[in-house]
Amino acid sequence: MDELGLNTGKKVRLRRVLYGHGLRNGTAFFLPYDQGLEHGPRDFFANPVAGDPRYVVKLAIEGGFNGIVLQIGLAEKFYWDYAGEVPLVLKLNGKTEIPSDAEALSPLHGSVAEAVRLGADAVGYTLYVGTPAQERDFAQYRRVRADAQRLGMPLIVWAYPRGSAVEAKGGRDSFYAVDYAARTAAELGADVVKVNFPHPEKTDGVPATYAREFTSRQAIDAVVRSAGRTLLLVSGGGKTSDEAMLNKARESMAAGATGLIFGRNVWQREHDESLRFVAALREILAEHPGPG
Repeated sequence: MDELGLNTGKKVRLRRVLYGHGLRNGTAFFLPYDQGLEHGPRDFFANPVAGDPRYVVKLAIEGGFNGIVLQIGLAEKFYWDYAGEVPLVLKLNGKTEIPSDAEALSPLHGSVAEAVRLGADAVGYTLYVGTPAQERDFAQYRRVRADAQRLGMPLIVWAYPRGSAVEAKGGRDSFYAVDYAARTAAELGADVVKVNFPHPEKTDGVPATYAREFTSRQAIDAVVRSAGRTLLLVSGGGKTSDEAMLNKARESMAAGATGLIFGRNVWQREHDESLRFVAALREILAEHPGPG
């Protein structure tokens, strides 16, 4: 914590999240619930009860998560029932999936000041790396970063490679794209960066340095190094077998990731099955405590 360059407000909030909730051992385990905007209500078809924000916030408490990620509308209307029981990460931007990702930009719809008013312990920002709109994205992000610094609010960046140029160079979850995204977030001043697990086998069009054969462990090791002193969260990603997801979690934590952020892979399941899966992830986190 002392090496992260945090001001007092950020340090207090981040320490509260990492050591006051979850396993309280310096690891992070977040439950994101911003998919209703990002993907539409279809994400709730697999488990209709998950369309009720109260159900998911209660699931975050029952599962012992370090925080729940909400868009501002849901935070305003539902979080106050459980305020203080699980930390809030207020997502400040977002977009629908309806337009093409060719020039992806996630517009702001919330502010750091609103996050403070709502009692949040961190804010989230989606940064699309590699799109033609990145100049506007960087300018929008700069304002958020300045407000987060001024108000002492930890800034978590969803670093997502997007756009036709990314798709022509291995794709959005290639080792090249994920590694570049992690480094970009670190260089732009994120306190925490969220990435998808890298796929080193996706090499079509990537630079020669990434076209060699890498294991998945070598790839995630490199991504953690690229993040440097920016804490790194690894996403659950698309639905695969439980064992495949647990293996990704094990490799991520062994590589030095700070934690995991699993959303649909948790709340699209029936309640008891969700908690069993969460318990398996918590066992992995318990094996890799963070520094004091």
